[in-house]
Formats: sequence, structure tokens, C-alpha cells
Amino acid sequence: MLIQIIQFFVALTILIVLHEWGHFYAARLFKTRVEKFYLFFDFLFPLPTVANFSLFKKKIGDTEYGIGWFPFGGYVKIAGMLDESMDEKSMSGPAQPWEYRAKPAWQRLIMIMGGIIVNMLLGILVFWILLVFWGEKNLPTQHLRYGIACDSTSLEHGFKHGDIPVSYDGEPIVDFFDIYKKILLNSGSEMVVLREGKSISIPVTEEFVRDIIAVENPKGFIRIRTPFVLESKDTSSKRPASTMDFMAGDSIIAVNNTPIRFFDEFVDQMKANIGKKVEIISIRNKRDTIRTSTMVPTDGIIGLAPKEAAHFVSFVRQEYSPLEAIPAAFAKTWSTLTDYALQFKLIFNKKIQGYKKVGGFGSMTKAFAPVFNLEYFLTILAVFSISLAFMNFLPIPMLDGGYVIFILIEMITGKELPVKVISYLNLIGMMLIISLMVFANGNDIFGFWR
Repeated sequence: MLIQIIQFFVALTILIVLHEWGHFYAARLFKTRVEKFYLFFDFLFPLPTVANFSLFKKKIGDTEYGIGWFPFGGYVKIAGMLDESMDEKSMSGPAQPWEYRAKPAWQRLIMIMGGIIVNMLLGILVFWILLVFWGEKNLPTQHLRYGIACDSTSLEHGFKHGDIPVSYDGEPIVDFFDIYKKILLNSGSEMVVLREGKSISIPVTEEFVRDIIAVENPKGFIRIRTPFVLESKDTSSKRPASTMDFMAGDSIIAVNNTPIRFFDEFVDQMKANIGKKVEIISIRNKRDTIRTSTMVPTDGIIGLAPKEAAHFVSFVRQEYSPLEAIPAAFAKTWSTLTDYALQFKLIFNKKIQGYKKVGGFGSMTKAFAPVFNLEYFLTILAVFSISLAFMNFLPIPMLDGGYVIFILIEMITGKELPVKVISYLNLIGMMLIISLMVFANGNDIFGFWR
């Protein structure tokens, strides 16, 4: 968990600094004074007059650069702009040439959009780096040697162990891992699977998506089906496997004389025998038969882990030249942005109840790998950068998107919104943002609504 926390903190720092630099650069481009450039807040956000101090600060020219004590945010204070500081006094008196409010509307629009633009450019750049140095790894569904394994939810909604996904909404499934987002983000369609040589259509309803996101691990509803070859066993005293005769490489072939071949069949047998004694038969070194018995605990988990699916499938890696990677990086950025917009819609879908899976800083931390992997870290960084751009573009006062709306209203009507009106709207927006943060992080900590 510590490795994940460190990665999250580093990624957050990068994203905050670059986002605020986008505002800073645009302001300086139009000769607008920037009074502060801070990583984290030097006050108790959202109370600008409470606990005002910095961990570090240094003034260079007209700008004070610093690191605040309150994490998970940052800001630039642009002269003549009503921002997080809610400093209405700075807006009194005539506008000075170096102030934000003295600039034409189109210049102010670019200043506000600066952070969002940088976030999008970062996403494109990181995806380009990933494509050039690592390429793109896909798993064609025809490479699923044993098809898919299903959890109880997908079985209830028409899928079966061994199905091979072929198409979704009429389009071929090129990469197995696209199935998750296709189903979760595009309900109301149907998936065609190959089952015992026949094409079967399975409707993907909103109820199916609701049931998927209600479980602890939504991605577990469809997995790569694999033979049960043992990778490791839980050696803690909490699990029965700790005292059982199992070794890495053993092939589990039967439970209570019921033949099994795949890990999903083993799981089903454990669930069917909760509270009972079972005999598990395995083959070691392709010749020795091992028989061992145990009582199945109430959760049906005895502590045996199978070899990873990568041992039983063939991935395809597409390589890109630096030139080829440019349009591909733009395409991945756009795809990530549209996927995030679709995820956002799930929150407000009454049937799907996506709000149950809204997460905060805890969920974001868990998105990183427990063991550092540069390729995976960069992938998450790109996704987070694009999602930050999307969230900031929402038309909520206090977010960049709220200021964009204020400026567009001015450009259309020819009149600026009064400072008092902007101040009240920002206060409402701030209350809404804080409520969303409390809800999301409360979901992480207490599992509200689940």
C-alpha cells in the first residue's frame, strides 16, 4: 500500500503543478500579473482566511512561489481575478493594465482554459511515450484458448463458462480487455459469443450493469478462463491451505471425485461445499497423485492461487514509430476522454446507480500497482490527467468550467457579471464541490450506499 500511496502523491504533484502552470503561462503570455503559484493550499481549503502558512515560499519578481501545508490541490492567484481566495477587496477600484479583469474576454478565456489544455497535452504526450517505448498490448478474443470464466452475476444474465466473445453492438471485439468498458459504458446493446460452435446473442441491460458495479470487484464478472495450475498457497494460519500438501505447479484435477479442469470449476465446488469436508486431488510433476482433505470455511476460500492468465494466452503487441504514435496518441486521448464522460453519466442513471462506485482519494490510490511499474504508472498518469481536464471543464462555479461560462455570458451579452454575483455563485459551487468530495471519500472509507 505504501508504494501505491507514494505513486499517487507523485502523480498528484505532477498534475497539480502542470495544471496550475497552464494558467500561469497563459497569464504571463498576456502580461497579466500572477501574485501566487502554489503547490497545495497555504490555507485550510475552502476557508481562505484560516491557518494561513506555507511550508516553503520564495518571491521572484511579482510572483510568490510556494508549497502549502494542505494537500490535494493547488492554485495560482492571478491579479484582478476572484478565485479560491474569495478576495473581493482586490476587485475594488479601477482595473489596472496588468490585471485579469482588464484583459479582453478572449484572453481571459485562454487563461482559464490553460490548465485544461496542459492536462490534455500531457495525456497526449504520455500516451505517445507509452506507444513509442512499449507499444500497445492487446489480447484478441480468438486467443482465449478456453474462453471466459464468469461470476454469478454474468451467469445470471446469460453468459456461460467457456464463451468466446466475438462482437459487441455489431462491432468485432479486437481486444478482450475492451469488454469491460464496452459493457459498463454502453448498456442497451448486445454481445455475440461463440458457444460450442454456435453464435449466441446476449442482451446487455441496464440491470446487468447495475448488478456488475454492485459487487466488490466489477472487472471480475468476466475473466480469462484458465486451467487450475497452482501458483502459490496462503501460508498464514487463517487459511486451510497453509497446512495442506500443495506445491507450485500442482494441477488440481478433482474435488470429492468430481473432475475439474478449470479454476472457476474449483471455485464453484468450494461454494457448493461450504462447511463440509472435501478431498482435493492434484497431480504433481505430471505423474504423482496427491490427495488432501480440508473443511471448507464459510467464505468458500481455502487459500489456493492459480497461475496468472498470461501463462495460457498469447498477447499481441503492436509497435509504433515516433511518427505513427502521434495520431494513435491523439486517438487514445480522445477515447479516454469520451469513456470518462460516459462513466460520469452512470452516476446519474437511476437504474444503474453508478453513484455507488464513486470513489475519492482512496480509490485513486488503489488504481496504482502495488509494485512500481513505469509503464503502468505512466498509463494511470495519462488517464488521471485527462480525467482532471474533464472534471475541471464541468460548468460548476469555482471550477475552470464555471469561469468559462461566466466569460461566455459576458461575450454574448456584452456585460460582465457583477463581482457579488460571481462571489455568490462561487460559494455555491464550492459547497457543491466539497459535498462531492465528502461523498466520494466517504464512499471509500465507509462504503456509503453499498
